[in-house]
Amino acid sequence: MPAENCTVFADFMFSGLSGRQDVQQGLFVLFLLVYGITVIANLGMILLINVDPRLHTPMYYFLSSLSFCDICYSSTVSPKMLADFLSVQKRIPYNLCILQMFLFGSFAAVECVMLSVMAYDRYVAICNPLLYTLTMSRRVCIQLVAIAYIAGFMDMTIFTSCTLPLSLCNSNIINHFFCDIPPLLALSSSDTSLSEIALTVSCSCVVGSSVIIVLLSYSYIITTILRMNSAQGRRKAFSTCASHLTAVVIFFGTLLFMYFRPSSSYSLDTDKMASVFYTVVIPMLNPLIYTLRNKDVKSALRKVMGTKLCSG
Repeated sequence: MPAENCTVFADFMFSGLSGRQDVQQGLFVLFLLVYGITVIANLGMILLINVDPRLHTPMYYFLSSLSFCDICYSSTVSPKMLADFLSVQKRIPYNLCILQMFLFGSFAAVECVMLSVMAYDRYVAICNPLLYTLTMSRRVCIQLVAIAYIAGFMDMTIFTSCTLPLSLCNSNIINHFFCDIPPLLALSSSDTSLSEIALTVSCSCVVGSSVIIVLLSYSYIITTILRMNSAQGRRKAFSTCASHLTAVVIFFGTLLFMYFRPSSSYSLDTDKMASVFYTVVIPMLNPLIYTLRNKDVKSALRKVMGTKLCSG
């Protein structure tokens, strides 16, 4: 479509998860509960790690950083989605839509890198335990978290700069519940090949490199564990990785399903449901996984709760 014939929309409208008002009210209650648990659980994890000296280690420093990322990650989508459940017209201004896409993509990329950093931390702890304190010093930990945020935001900045010149004038109805990349590109009346290339490159760089680091780390970890003579030592080593490995499988498994499957298998309803899990459920699951499967966190939680009960 020629640029002079392109109608630039001031705002967009989401199709949402359902057009039925009664269903939307039920979804509002459900997702309000999920978002509340996400914020409370992740904030509780951050506070617990800060107040318990036993958790002042690199592994839990990265975990608190992951929890902070999860709060930000979920908050880019959930509050607007909750408001839309109670609205007839699910409007979002153009500028806020681009901002939501940018922030969501940035924090998703940060989460990818953070999970790979945590995998590297487990590799050093199990494969080079004598050098762990020296290798994972406080300065190094801060630098690794900073790298995760710089890489995530730079990656999305490059992609957004390739998306902004597009003429999004085919329609102002986004067939989704938030400003995700594929539904926005579908509205473009101009050539999206540059944006698609940028998306492929950015996903390959961030997700691909993160997956490679995770796979390499765990291949060395598993090899080292299998060489241990003590069965108790093997169980202890596996237990320190179980929570992180569970979080990795859930996050990257959903990510690969969403963005790295054949285009012929795309289904609107399936994509929306997968997006709900990817954007809303996973940030809630991470602190629950680490609480349920980590003895140190459970012990610290019991200690804090016991102290509060005694003081009360």
